[in-house]
This record gives sequence, C-alpha cells and structure tokens, in this order.
Amino acid sequence: MPNLSFVSPTRNSPWGTYLSQIDAVEPYLGHLARWVETLRRPKRALIVDVPIELDNGTIAHYEGYRVQHSLTRGPGKGGVRYHPDVTLEEVMALSAWMTIKNAAVNLPYGGAKGGIRLDPKQLSLKELEKVTRRYTSEIGIIIGPQQDIPAPDVNTNGQIMAWMMDTYSMNTGATATGVVTGKPIPLGGSLGRVQATGRGVFVIGREAMRRLNVPLEGARVAVQGFGNVGSIAAKLFAANGAKIVAVQDHTGTILNHSGMDMQNLLDHVARTGGVGGFAGADSIADENFWDVKSDVLIPAALEGQITAERAHRISTRVVLEGANGPTTPDGDQVLADRGIIVVPDVIANSGGVTVSYFEWVQDFSSFFWTEDEINVRLDKIITGAFKHIWDTSEQHRITLRTAAFVVACTRVLQAREERGLYP
Repeated sequence: MPNLSFVSPTRNSPWGTYLSQIDAVEPYLGHLARWVETLRRPKRALIVDVPIELDNGTIAHYEGYRVQHSLTRGPGKGGVRYHPDVTLEEVMALSAWMTIKNAAVNLPYGGAKGGIRLDPKQLSLKELEKVTRRYTSEIGIIIGPQQDIPAPDVNTNGQIMAWMMDTYSMNTGATATGVVTGKPIPLGGSLGRVQATGRGVFVIGREAMRRLNVPLEGARVAVQGFGNVGSIAAKLFAANGAKIVAVQDHTGTILNHSGMDMQNLLDHVARTGGVGGFAGADSIADENFWDVKSDVLIPAALEGQITAERAHRISTRVVLEGANGPTTPDGDQVLADRGIIVVPDVIANSGGVTVSYFEWVQDFSSFFWTEDEINVRLDKIITGAFKHIWDTSEQHRITLRTAAFVVACTRVLQAREERGLYP
C-alpha cells in the first residue's frame, strides 16, 4: 500500500481507512486509474507551532495543522477541529474525505482540513481567542477565499470562525468574509448553516429508507453523539414520526424503547450539557449502546466507532454516518456481509459543506437568500447526488460507500487528467 514517510497508518487508523477505500475503488476507475496515486498523497501539509501567553502569564505551545489534500477541482474546503487527540494523520484523512465529499456532491471544491491539538475546555475565552488568532496567522500563507476556506468542526463554532475571518482580514488589509464559512449571520454567515449537516443527515436518511421500503413513521432511531449534527438529525426524525430510542454522548447513554420526548431531552441537554441523567429514559452502560435494536443507527460522534466487534453486535437496517469516518474498514466489511446498508459519511453528512458553499457564494455576491431558499436548494442538491450514488451502486453491484468513491474519484481524476501536469 503506497504510503507517506511521515505517517505509519494501520488498516483501521484514519489514514489507513482512507487508503483502504481508495484501494477498493481503483478497479472501477478504468483508464483514470493511472492517476490514482494522486489521491493517496495530500498536495500540501502544514504543521505550525501555536504559542500564546496564558492568563497566568506563562507561555504555552500547541501544535496545529492544515492539510490540503486536493485543489484539483477548486479551493480547499474543510473544517478546523480543536481536540486533545488531533494528529497529522487524522487531519490528512479528514482532508482526503473532504475531497471525496465535495466531489461526490459535485461542489467546486477540493479537500482540506485543519486542527489544533488542545482541550478547549481547559482554556478561557480570552485564551481561546489568542490560540485561534495565532493559528490563523500561521496558516494564513495557504488559506484564502480562492485558496482554502476553513469552517467549524469538532469544538469550533461561529465565534471561532469570526476570529479567524477578522485575523485574516487584518493581515491582508481588507475584509474577506469568504475566507471561512460557518460565520455568525452579521458577518456574512448563511441562514440554515448551523442546522445544515443534521438536516442533510435526515434528508439522506429519508431517501435511503424510501428506497429500502423502511417506513419513517414509527422507525426506531439510535443516535451516537448529540451535538450539532446528532441532535438536529434526531429532532427532524422525531418530527417526522420516528422514535428516538437510544442516545449516547460524552455524559452517558440513555434508552427508551417507546421513544423519547425530544423537546424535553433538548431542554435537559441545554441545562446540563449532556444527555446523562435524563429523566425520560433509562441509563445503560455505554458499550450496550451497540446492542440496541433499531431501524436506523446514526453514528454522529468521532471516527473509528464501528469496529468489526461492534459491527457483529449491531441490529439495524441502515447505518447513517453523521460523523466523518465512524466505521472502520473491518467494521464496514462485517456490516456488508450481514446485509446492513451503510450510507457513507461523504454523502450522509454533506449538508454542512453544501450550505457552506451557499454561504461562500452569497459572500462573493453580497446577496443573501432566505432560509427556505437555502433548504430547497440543499435538498435538491444532496438528493440528486444521493440518487446518482445509489444508481451507481446498483449498476456495479457495490456498496454505497464504494459507489460514492467511484463517483467522486472519477470526477477528481477526470479534472486531474484534463488539467495535466505542470510544468
């Protein structure tokens, strides 16, 4: 398996998982396979030192990354995460999945991703601003509205995007609202952006269920991760007649076979910071989440959650990947062998980047759409993309994940072939 000298991935590590996915799609690329090695190598990887003065006067150093996997089809696009477990290999994989996701939905972007290895909960708001501004200054040499456009990801939000946009603008001497997406509305943000990823998960899930003849009314849904993606997807499923029977987040795992009252659960999370202790459900051991029977399972937390061992225990009709890379290659194989349909992350959670694209377009034109217009355009784009992937899956008799990679890699490599090599 081709590899880069500065990482040593295992099969189920993030980068190893991505490389395995490229290996699986190569036989379907035809003459474009001669270019496939470009997909196994990020175009650019930047490692930066992020020093700040803490509130107590001491100096702290954090390691930051920005990886541009591909710029063949347009500017890099992908989020920035703040997490104590961030590594270069993880960011490389996430940037590569952004390449695939943007191409699968046919957005005019390449793939990029960023991150800082830190626990934001250990920093004050002032320290968090310092880290963000210093990191933005360090990666400012490779980002820009026409070069690479960051966005929120794990533990980052609209406020952090506002600091990034302001820092970049101050350093370039002109307000550049299009340098990031996921911004607050007064700074050029788009209506519907906060809900977009979760909404996209619901819309794609509804389309998959319709094709599989799984009724939405009364469907049992289990959700891992109850942040922006999982909570909004769960709320939309419940509003359309489904029952949310199990939810897991960092505070615990809760179960109610009759379905939870979503508004009460959301109010509880707003008060306490997590689902743990919710009075409208029973608490169960975290690992028992994978034994809950459901019609739809939504892993919307971090990558690598559905291992082969857990895949053997899962009892569901559809796995709807709200997170990036939540299923390992071995887990994927077990689910396929058991006949469980996996709707891959690159289409299931593409709502966020699609509305980020809308935000970027609106910033350039300084003309903004209503939320209804946003949702109509979002639904049309991602359902059309899903139909193409579904049809490709049936045509080649391959999984939806491999089909999504066939569609995306074909688009990226066609563009690579037509652009040629310079010099």
